[in-house]
Order: sequence, then C-alpha cells, then structure tokens
Amino acid sequence: MTSSKRRAQIVSSVRTKGAASVRELAESLKVSESTIRRDLDVLDRNGELVRTYGGAAPSPQQAALEISFAASAERDSEGKEAVARRAAELVEDDMVVVLDIGTSTRLIARHLRGRPVTVITANLAVFDELRDDPAVRLVLVGGVVRRNYLSLVGSLAESALRQVSADLVFLSCTGVRSNGHVVDDMEVETQIKRAMIEAADRVVLVASESKFPGTGSLRVCSLDQLDTLVTTAGADPQTLELCRQAGGKVIIA
Repeated sequence: MTSSKRRAQIVSSVRTKGAASVRELAESLKVSESTIRRDLDVLDRNGELVRTYGGAAPSPQQAALEISFAASAERDSEGKEAVARRAAELVEDDMVVVLDIGTSTRLIARHLRGRPVTVITANLAVFDELRDDPAVRLVLVGGVVRRNYLSLVGSLAESALRQVSADLVFLSCTGVRSNGHVVDDMEVETQIKRAMIEAADRVVLVASESKFPGTGSLRVCSLDQLDTLVTTAGADPQTLELCRQAGGKVIIA
C-alpha cells in the first residue's frame, strides 16, 4: 500500500470513528506504530486531522460539519425534558448509574442533583451538571475529548467501562427503527454505548418521539436488550408494541 493511500484510509477512519489511537490504526493497517505517527504528523500539518495524545481526531473543519451538542439540545427540548424527568424517577438511592453521551442524559443528571447515587459517565455535560454536588459520587471515564459533542471516546473509555458494574444505564440514541434496531450515527459513540450496556444490570433507553425513526445507520442494540423504554406520547405505536413483545417496559412521559 502506498503512503498516500494509507493516509487516506487513516483520515477516513478518524472521521468515521470520531477519534483513533496510534495502536488501533497500526493494527488495522498492519504497519508499525512509528509509521502511523509519521503519517499523523503529515496529516496534521496538512490540516486533514488533528494530532492528539496517542492518536488523532478530526480537524476543526470536519468537526464543524457535525451537529454540535448545543444545537442537538435545542431539538425537541420539551420532549427530552419530560423523558429525563420520568427516567430519573427510576433511580433509587445508593444506586450505581451509567449516563450515556447525549443531551437527554445531561438532563437526567440535572434531576439527580442532591441524590446519594454514583454516576459514571463519558459525558462532559453530565460532569458539568454534577461536578459541584457533594451528594453524588461522580466517576468520569478517560478517553479522547470530542469537543463538539462534549464527550470522551476511544479505547481508554471502552477499557474503563469494562471494569464497571452498575445497576442502571441510561442509553441515548439517534434513532429507533420499526424493525427493532436502536441506532446511532457515530461509530465511535456506538462502541461506547455497547460497553455501557455490558456494564449494567438493567438498560433504560431514553428516546423522545422525535427518535422514531430518527436517524443513524449504526446498530447499537435491539429492543429485546432493553429493560425499559422511556419516551413521549407521539412515538410510533407499532415500535412500542414491538418493545413490549420483546419483554421491555414502555413508559410514556
């Protein structure tokens, strides 16, 4: 493989995943880590990506093409607030709770303020909500910072989550399809979500009606992996019935 083709694959991988480590790139392209580091230096100088500690992230120009956290928070804000308020009621004192990346989970964190619970997250907006709350034991996983969406991603975050044992995970998504697939549109976040599912005894999906069917092509999980779905009244009734048939509880906020 030529260096130009290899670098094109590196750029494609970083843009698709949102971030990538030197080790991951070296393993996938079957070259040495020193070769990858040289490639990343060249791509950084060319403005095609940004070098980070141990890897690379999309360039600011590419990141600007993604919807920002603030813009996402404005979408269906009333529905998200209703879902978050109802979801927070599922949390009992002294529980260990994982809060996913996303705007709805930031709102759940707001409703958990003052509660004696442990919150584990890769969501920097959740961290900001709870950082000054002495009642909450707050655990922030490591990883590469996605500034545009206030999240921590990559192999460090996934490794940390594999060490977690939680009571509940509140999962977010970009879409719930009528075939029963819960989907997202960022591969790097999809990996984090799957790790969170594995870390928790119970999985609660928070998805307002705008997520039915929503967007996204990357499968996070299926409805039969959910214990509870919290949504709003306008969600597709056939998809909700599919969730019930799979054994999940549906809560309309």
